[in-house]
Amino acid sequence: MRSLFATVLVLLGLAAAALYLSAFIVHQNQQALVLQFGEFVRQEQSPGLKWKLPVLQQGQFFDKRILDIDTEPQTVTVADKKQLVVDSFARYRIIDPLKFYQRLNNEENARRQLGIVLDSSLRLVLGSSSIEAVVRDDRSKLMEEIQQRVNTVAGNYGVEIVDVRIMRADLPQKIGDSVYERMKTERHQEAARFRAEGEEQLRRIKAEADRRVTVIRANAMRDAEQMRGEGDAERNRIFAEAYGKDADFFGFYRSMQAYEHGLKSGDTRMVISPDSEFFRYFNNSSGLSGATGKGSTASPAP
Repeated sequence: MRSLFATVLVLLGLAAAALYLSAFIVHQNQQALVLQFGEFVRQEQSPGLKWKLPVLQQGQFFDKRILDIDTEPQTVTVADKKQLVVDSFARYRIIDPLKFYQRLNNEENARRQLGIVLDSSLRLVLGSSSIEAVVRDDRSKLMEEIQQRVNTVAGNYGVEIVDVRIMRADLPQKIGDSVYERMKTERHQEAARFRAEGEEQLRRIKAEADRRVTVIRANAMRDAEQMRGEGDAERNRIFAEAYGKDADFFGFYRSMQAYEHGLKSGDTRMVISPDSEFFRYFNNSSGLSGATGKGSTASPAP
């Protein structure tokens, strides 16, 4: 009885072990191949509990998610013979697990092999482009072309390249420093040229302003002299009219002006004969030529 119970337990254990070795689970982010002694039996794409022959068959799992290929920065010579340090990466997805298993076997080999293809495609595409196209103008178009070239090779490995990106495209450090110094020198030269042009414009504007000031002053002096001459002429005309109306009073007025200018305060010294015509109105209070001519005597001036 005991031997029978032990036999049943052994059989149940073997059945449980066989059941355990026959089942495997495919998760939602996985796909699997069932292999028998390394040969392909079938492919499992849908998630769930799957079955295989115990011991004889094995399950090989592959990721359904998008995977990364990250390469080391490399120096690329572009079409205009300049060098760029380019850092890029790609994303891929396994679309044919069997071909992927046969050609690459695992993700580590896939990253290494696809990285080589990515680097060669990068050099080929960027080598025929200018530095302006890589850095600024056609960067997205170049990345699409690199992706197409990598996909032509990646299809043989059972993978699809879904994206290629150039993260950084810079000049090497030494070249970058020399370019910076050259640009700095060019900016200094341009600043000096602008400064010289500004100074030339300043001198031209100041010369034009000085010329206009000179012309304006000359015109103003001409107009002033003309107006002064017209004023003097008008004054002489008025004096002439006044002289014609009363010559004696005009003579008296002119003598008073002569006294005012000749006998200023602080200095009354004058060497002249007292009988001079200059003192006519001091000796004759009337100062009239008619009275002098008639021989009338005049009392001395106070």
